[in-house]
Amino acid sequence: MDHDLEALYHDYYQAVYSYTLRLARDRHLAEEVTQEAFFKAMKSIDSFRGQCQMRVWLCQIAKNTYYSL
Repeated sequence: MDHDLEALYHDYYQAVYSYTLRLARDRHLAEEVTQEAFFKAMKSIDSFRGQCQMRVWLCQIAKNTYYSL
């Protein structure tokens, strides 16, 4: 599946950051988790099967990243 990674980041950054901010309740931690989540997502983008919305997939990665800290 061909994804424009820069567009993906641009399109979903705010949604993922807002989600992680609600989880972490700390702007700096939310920023760190969001960056790490996008890094992980971009490394495994080929595993995205399209069975859910991209935003949902990215937020799930962010949630797993946050809870693995």
